[in-house]
Amino acid sequence: MAKPLILDGSRVAEATNQKTMQRVEKLREHGVIPCLATILVGDNPASETYVRMKGKMCERLGMKSLRIHLPEETTTEELCQQIVELNQNPEVHGILLQHPVPSQINERKAFDTIAIEKDVDGVTSWGFGQVSMGFGQFPSCTPAGIIGILDYYQIPIEGAHAVVIGRSPILGKPVAMLLLERNATVTICHSKTLDLPSCLRMADIVVAAVGKPHFVQGDWIKPGAVVIDAGYNEGNVGDVDFESCSKVAGAITPVPGGPGPVTISYLMKHTVDSAERRV
Repeated sequence: MAKPLILDGSRVAEATNQKTMQRVEKLREHGVIPCLATILVGDNPASETYVRMKGKMCERLGMKSLRIHLPEETTTEELCQQIVELNQNPEVHGILLQHPVPSQINERKAFDTIAIEKDVDGVTSWGFGQVSMGFGQFPSCTPAGIIGILDYYQIPIEGAHAVVIGRSPILGKPVAMLLLERNATVTICHSKTLDLPSCLRMADIVVAAVGKPHFVQGDWIKPGAVVIDAGYNEGNVGDVDFESCSKVAGAITPVPGGPGPVTISYLMKHTVDSAERRV
């Protein structure tokens, strides 16, 4: 079989960033600088790296980054109060609470304190509800980026059978809703699914978001299927066994370089969307 089309997320992210940068320039002409506020609770090294990356991307695109770093012992009430202050700040257009937070914090309560118009990372219950109903302003960024990859490479979604492995509230469930909104037939699989390989063999589009390295095997994939690996595990590997799946798939994302870079570009895009709504 011919080699699969490599769905280069870095290429998609760069195209998205170029459009975002042009929009930022127009906003700045009107005296508006799109601002993303990031909240980091504690000293998780990986989280610190992610927050730093987002700050650098803001700087590159001409946006403003407001970084809030709270101590490890922060309570839910203290965190929520900080979020309320950002909600009320007219110069802040997007709020991102870096996951995970320390165990004493009620993460869902903190997420749902974010104002819907500033929920650019798509983490609130209200935001997910809007996405599910087909009118959400800001879907979760990785699911939105996955749709962006499919669109960039002109992969048909309408009428396709998409199988999503994973049901997390910020990845599996919202990407299923976005695919459904685009007229795909969607099956959601998870750790309790019986005979998962049989489900995958029916899929035209596979989205792997299960959190297990090299989980999806090549003999589970229908020849010519599109495989999106949304997993990122220790050792810089995804949820898909790339070597075996690339021998069968018609198109496949690499890890790294798949949905990851597109996720950050869509976070920036959503922040600019929010800023434009207030001009």
